[in-house]
Amino acid sequence: MTSNLDSPGHLTQPAGPPAHMAAQLFAMRFTSTPRGARLARRLVAVRLDAWGVPYGTAPHEAVVLIAAELTANAVRHGHVPGRDFHLLLRVTAEPRAVARVEVSDTRSGRVPPAPGQLAVLVPGSEPADGGRGLLLVAGVADRWGWYPRHRAPGKTVWAECRLPCASPAS
Repeated sequence: MTSNLDSPGHLTQPAGPPAHMAAQLFAMRFTSTPRGARLARRLVAVRLDAWGVPYGTAPHEAVVLIAAELTANAVRHGHVPGRDFHLLLRVTAEPRAVARVEVSDTRSGRVPPAPGQLAVLVPGSEPADGGRGLLLVAGVADRWGWYPRHRAPGKTVWAECRLPCASPAS
């Protein structure tokens, strides 16, 4: 497990919770394989439940779906042989309860479109290599985006969901 975060420090990257506020954080590197993506998704589900966002609830399912899509994209589109992807899950309570999923890969050449530029897919027009993952993320998340990694090759794709609970479990 690691907590080394690559962030450019621009507006779409939060500075983190204030010192007085409790936050839950899980960060880990996974092999850039379907098995690594599956393990990441399962660990996100377990952590959310342990932090007070129970299995079977809409917020839990939304955050797990986001983690599944972002990790699958990192494996499918961001894979560089011999390089892992990094997942970060953060749940904060103040100023509002939010779950944030960040997935970093090491491939710089393939970047997602800007959040406002996702094409609307017409039935039967889906690209041959998929193409619905980020549409699902955009439909479920309250906010999402991406940025180039700081001091490393690749990019980080992130998404946030508001949570109805007042605070994560300590």
